[in-house]
Amino acid sequence: MSMSLPPALELSLDLLRCPTCRVGRLHPDRGALRCPVGHTFDIARHGYASLLTGARATSGDDAAMVQARDRFLSTGTYAPIRKVVTGLATDLISQEGTVVDTGCGTGYYLVGVLERLSAARGLGLDTSVRALRLAARAHQRAAAVAADVFRPLPLHGGMADVVLNVFAPRNPTEFHRVLRPSGRLVVVRPTGRHLAELHSRLPMMITIDPVKEQRLHRALNPLFRAVVTEQVEYPVTLSGREALDLVAMTPSARHVSVADLHDDGFLPGQVTVSVLVTAYQPR
Repeated sequence: MSMSLPPALELSLDLLRCPTCRVGRLHPDRGALRCPVGHTFDIARHGYASLLTGARATSGDDAAMVQARDRFLSTGTYAPIRKVVTGLATDLISQEGTVVDTGCGTGYYLVGVLERLSAARGLGLDTSVRALRLAARAHQRAAAVAADVFRPLPLHGGMADVVLNVFAPRNPTEFHRVLRPSGRLVVVRPTGRHLAELHSRLPMMITIDPVKEQRLHRALNPLFRAVVTEQVEYPVTLSGREALDLVAMTPSARHVSVADLHDDGFLPGQVTVSVLVTAYQPR
């Protein structure tokens, strides 16, 4: 491996703090990152830094899920969601902002925001090394880091202009800590109608908890004020391959029989996409 740091990682190096002692800045040292105390973290040859500590998270998407997601997102089916996320994330920040995507997956939404901001830098966090391989190559200003959103984030406080949280787990306390007081948190979550046609064919698919909105509000309200919410809802016609990928890219894929999926007419040819996108300000 070359000793040089991936350029996007170099761009975001001042954001990173040691996840073990939680004080020191990280500096490059012989193909790794090291804090002043001596804790050392690998930089994978795929270009992402591994800042996972303690027990390894097992919830990260596996290779098949990541490939399905990458194929599906590349069709542009979720482009209207990305457009709204990008609009809410960029309407108040400067071109030089810092954007952190928590649960970034392949980097699809982060790239949408960076394409709108000519000089912003992005940092994607995820537990899935398969997804991070793609995220590390997604944009020249997007760094990728393996980190668990349920633990303290390996970031210094008050440095992010935008935190994105798209179909991903949330850690409100940490989101609040890493955001600047003038920053924004943008949260995307499904409504009960999202992909309902798939859910009716596949009862084992994970469904939306009807009280999810109240739970989200309860969790965020002490630390954040909702500024604007946009509903994005539209019908989508799917090819057989796209329908398969849509199932395969979700955790539900682990509970679905492949034989069922390939049965002609089993998967719907049209589904409803229905999500809510909210921009929050830190209190």
